[in-house]
Amino acid sequence: MKKQKNPPGLALRLRAAERLDALLKGANFAPFSSSEIAEGRDRALANRLVTTALRRHGQINLMLAKYLDKGIPKKSGPLEAILRLSLAHLVFLPELGDHSAIFLAVEAARKDTRSQPFAKLVNAVLRRAQGEAHQLRHLPHQALFPAALGPLWRDTYGEDAIEAFAAALLDGAPLDLTLKDNDPDLIEALGATPILADTVRIESRDKPVEALPGYAEGRWWVQDAAAAIPARLIRLAPGARVLDLCAAPGGKTAQLAKAGYKVTALDNDAERMKRLGENLVRLGYTAEIVMADALEWQPDEPFDAILLDAPCSATGTFRRHAEVVWHRSVADIAGRAVIQKRFISRALGWLKSGGTLVYCVCSLEPQEGEAHLDWLSARDDVQLDPVLPAELPGLEAAVRPDGTVRTHPGLPVPSALSGESGTLDGFFVARLVRR
Repeated sequence: MKKQKNPPGLALRLRAAERLDALLKGANFAPFSSSEIAEGRDRALANRLVTTALRRHGQINLMLAKYLDKGIPKKSGPLEAILRLSLAHLVFLPELGDHSAIFLAVEAARKDTRSQPFAKLVNAVLRRAQGEAHQLRHLPHQALFPAALGPLWRDTYGEDAIEAFAAALLDGAPLDLTLKDNDPDLIEALGATPILADTVRIESRDKPVEALPGYAEGRWWVQDAAAAIPARLIRLAPGARVLDLCAAPGGKTAQLAKAGYKVTALDNDAERMKRLGENLVRLGYTAEIVMADALEWQPDEPFDAILLDAPCSATGTFRRHAEVVWHRSVADIAGRAVIQKRFISRALGWLKSGGTLVYCVCSLEPQEGEAHLDWLSARDDVQLDPVLPAELPGLEAAVRPDGTVRTHPGLPVPSALSGESGTLDGFFVARLVRR
C-alpha cells in the first residue's frame, strides 16, 4: 500500500513544532489565532501541545539529558522542537494516544532535510520515554524553573510558595477582565466570578475572547487581576493630568480613562500602540497617544500623576508566558534594573511638586522591585507614599509592612462569591510622591 504523503495530524504537528522552535530561539508565546488555524478543535490542540511543552520545559530538559548522551545534534533544524513537543504529548498528554505521538514525530522529522537524518533517533528516544512514561510524570517540580531563579525565589517567597508557583505554572492563567461598569447580568452571561474591585475572572471558556458577551460593545477589557492594581492606587480628582508611561497594550490607560483623568499614553512600540488605540475606540475612551522613546521624550508641562509600568524581566507572567523564565539570565535582570532607575528618574522630573508616581513591574525579582527602595530613599526629591491594606480589600496580604505591594502566583486570591482561591501574576508596586 502506498504511504500517505501527509497523514492526518501531521500538518498541525508541523505548525506546532514551528511555533515551539521560534519560542526556543527567544520569541514570546502567542496562541494560534483563527487566522492561523481555522478549525477550533485543531487550534485548541496545537495551543495545548505548545503550552504543555513550554510549561514542562524544565522537566523535558531532564528527559533529553537522559536519552541523548551528546545532546541535541547540531544543525538539526526543528529536531529539538519536534522532540520536546512529542515528549510533552507522550508523557503529559497520554489521552491523545502514544502511537500518534511517536508516528507524527518521526514523520515531522522526515519533512525537514536537517532533521531527516535523525528520524530513527526520534523514534528511539520516544520509544524509551513511552516505556518510562509513568516515572517521567513524577519528575521533581523543582525542575520546572531554571536553577538561576528557583533558589532566589525560594529564599524570597518561601518553600511553600515555590510549590504554589509550580502548580500555577502547570494550571496556566485564567482569563481576567476589567469591567467598565458593575453589571451582574453581564457577569453571569460571561460565566465570570468577581474577585477584586472591578476585576472578574473566567476560569474556563469554549470561545475566543472576541466572541465573549460584551466584547464588541466595549464593556470590558482583558487585564490580569494583579496588573489592574497599580492604576487603582492613583487617587486623584477627575480631570487630573496623568501619564501612562510604557502604556501599551493599554489596560492601564483604560483604567485611568475610566477614572476620569486626562490621560496621555506613551510607548515606543508601534504595533502595540496600534492595539491600544483600537482598544480605546472599542471601549469608548479617549487619551492622547504619544509614540516616543521615554528616555528622550519631554512633556510640555508636568503631570499630576504618572503610572510607570517599567520594562522588566516579566518573570511574574510565567502562568501565561512559561517561556519567559528560560529567556532570562542574572545579567539580563541586572541590566533591566539599571534601565528602570533611568525611567524612574525621568518620570520624577515630569511630576508637579506633590505629584504621584506609581512604579510597577510584572517581575518576581527583588532586584527590579524591592531593591529600588534603598536607592530611592537616598534621594531628596521623592518619598514613599505607603499603600494601606484597606486600599486592597480582599488582597490585604499583598501589602508589605513598608506600604509597597507584592503579588505573586503563590498568593491566594479569594473569590468575592465562592470563597475559593486562585492565583495571579507577580507584580511589585510602589507609590511615591515628589517632594
